[in-house]
Amino acid sequence: MNTVLTSCKRIVVKVGSSLVTNQGAGLDLDALGKWARQIAALNASGIEVVLVSSGAIAEGMQRLGWRTRPTLIHELQAAAAVGQMGLVQAYESCFRQHQLHAAQVLLTHADLVDRERYLNARATLTTLLGLRVIPIINENDTVVTDEIKFGDNDTLGALVTNLIDADALIILTDQPGLYTADPRKDPHATLVSQAQAGNAKLEAMAGGAGSTIGRGGMLTKILAAKRAARSGAHTVIASGHENDVLLRLMQGDSIGTLLTAPTLTLAARKQWLADHLQVAGTLVLDEGATRALRDGKSLLPIGVTQVSGEFQRGAVVACIDPTGKAIAHGLSNYNADEAHRIARHSSLEISSLLGYGGDAELIHRDNLVLL
Repeated sequence: MNTVLTSCKRIVVKVGSSLVTNQGAGLDLDALGKWARQIAALNASGIEVVLVSSGAIAEGMQRLGWRTRPTLIHELQAAAAVGQMGLVQAYESCFRQHQLHAAQVLLTHADLVDRERYLNARATLTTLLGLRVIPIINENDTVVTDEIKFGDNDTLGALVTNLIDADALIILTDQPGLYTADPRKDPHATLVSQAQAGNAKLEAMAGGAGSTIGRGGMLTKILAAKRAARSGAHTVIASGHENDVLLRLMQGDSIGTLLTAPTLTLAARKQWLADHLQVAGTLVLDEGATRALRDGKSLLPIGVTQVSGEFQRGAVVACIDPTGKAIAHGLSNYNADEAHRIARHSSLEISSLLGYGGDAELIHRDNLVLL
């Protein structure tokens, strides 16, 4: 029994095109229904689940009668636009049977490299999870270009894992896991049951292309695990054909390949903030706010006496105590002008001061680290 996943409270599940579309033959409604049932059970037990699902382009190809995946990006975009309709409708129907709502979230790389859009995406997803809605995430294939596309949903799954501070990324594929060599070519290849994410030897084991339906192979999954580990998340690569695979994994069953992260989630995120030397601005705090931060609370605007610098929402700013000492770094929920206007005011006044609603916290405690 492996207990690494048994304490997880938030996970990202990624399912590949070959599973979703039954090797390109159209949406596999039976498979979607099984995953929905398992996710509903996890949701009922208090585990938050975000689903990253491939399949829009494959479903679009099937609907359009295309037998081979196109290479022209506008044809891929057209297939995605057609297929996304059926994909989301199918998921919504499956989750509705368990009295759950699903939500479609389409992302591009630009959404996650721009700090303001990053915070917007993070806030939306955490709000959906708080409402017990199941976010269904896919790359926004209808608008991507070569410059901004993720290239595969394994990478997208890792980025979403980082985005929402998930404890684990579970990648479901049509293979049992990672082998020491390609089992189709080497009869002596054995399944790697556990290793540390980022181990260079894993990339050598994972050579080979993906299926004709999807874009990713085992290598993209290994690289996704390495990326997810940067925020402290573990990754499992397992077969989506395993009976009750999600439930069994969360109960501690050893299935597929477990790639462990060397650093805990919270520690990794806090370390990133602590090491961010290029702060865009400073916030001077009163004694009450200083005590609140040291007690592990969020920074409210009423505790800010002075705002310096020109910064945008999502920028890293330094928090300064009344003696002039930097005591924390954090991601600001407001730009410099907004911070100026709400400083020394109650959070209840934010809407009237700005003319629109916003976060009650100037910096949320999840996005703040003491120095």
